[in-house]
Amino acid sequence: MAQEVTDPTEITTPAKIPFWHDPTKRAIIYQVVVLSIVGMLGYYLFTNTQANLERQAIATGFGFFAKEASFEIGESPIPYSAADTYARALLVGVLNTLKVAFIGIILTVILGTILGIARLSTNWLLAKLAAIYIEVMQDIPVLLQLFFWYSISYEILPSPRQALNPFTGLFLTNRGLIFAVPEAHPAHGYMALAFLAGCVAVWALRRWAKRRQEKTGKPFPVFLVSIAILLGLPLAAWLFGGAPLKMDVPALRGFNFQGGLTLSPEFVALLLGLVLYTAAFVAEIVRAGIQAISSGQVEAAMSMGLKPAQVLRLVILPQALRVIIPPLTSQMMNLTKNSTLAVAIGFPDFVSVANTTINQTGQAIEGVGMIMVVYLFFSLSTSAFMNWYNKRTALVER
Repeated sequence: MAQEVTDPTEITTPAKIPFWHDPTKRAIIYQVVVLSIVGMLGYYLFTNTQANLERQAIATGFGFFAKEASFEIGESPIPYSAADTYARALLVGVLNTLKVAFIGIILTVILGTILGIARLSTNWLLAKLAAIYIEVMQDIPVLLQLFFWYSISYEILPSPRQALNPFTGLFLTNRGLIFAVPEAHPAHGYMALAFLAGCVAVWALRRWAKRRQEKTGKPFPVFLVSIAILLGLPLAAWLFGGAPLKMDVPALRGFNFQGGLTLSPEFVALLLGLVLYTAAFVAEIVRAGIQAISSGQVEAAMSMGLKPAQVLRLVILPQALRVIIPPLTSQMMNLTKNSTLAVAIGFPDFVSVANTTINQTGQAIEGVGMIMVVYLFFSLSTSAFMNWYNKRTALVER
């Protein structure tokens, strides 16, 4: 019996699958439906809010930015008076928040790293003290810590006339921390430019040293040379500018000190509370990152004759950074967001200034919206920078 020959040109087409059985199409439909629901809900909220504002004759918009603020701000990094606009007042609040966040993040990373390393120390006393600090600070709410440090400023520290003077040029009072600073001089601007140039030179040096070591296998003393550049260039600029040595020393005149630099009790209390609280969590992150490194890495480095400090700096920490950076980013953002508690102790951060603006203008929606946008920008900026740094430290597979 002859077999039926199949025509090779015939192409069998699979049966069409209904779109409700296709996972890809079904997922698109679900997303469109959810997006439509969210859009309709947003439209309802917007129109309802707009109708209520019109019913109560409440003006909307950001026209109040150009109006006179008519309130003082106790601490400002830029010139400000009550005659300035609301826009400038809000700018002062943003700068105050940035000042606290920037200084706080730097101090937190330094203190948290030291505590995390101390937590793993072979010295029993040092390890236990670090563990006690971490446990205590993590268990006390940050707001209570702010109240504690703020109360010390007014209840324990004396008035300016009985100021504590640990050493020349430094005074501790209930008006704040007051210390001597160099008098303004053009040479200081040259020193700042020289330091920035030194940072660029150190970056270029590190790249050159890395390429050199990859080609020749010979290491270059990058750390010592970098320190010499960062200190030497500003020193040379200082000498070139006339080597000014005159200091602006604070002196008691009347009921307070004049001259020098004053850090307000509110700023000091806020900075101490945020740094000491967040550093406890950073210390645990650092400890976990170090413990994630295999003990064989340490043993191999020790067998090559490296000293413990070199093992920590050259072997352990560079590898631990890959584990440390992601949770460290969250703690940095937490510190910035926790700075909103400054309103509880009277420090004029952005939330405090925005609240005053809302109370005077009645623009609650605009004010709350600005607060949300500003802190969203802070968080996204921190996250973007740390993600960029995380990619630079990540392992590259070949």
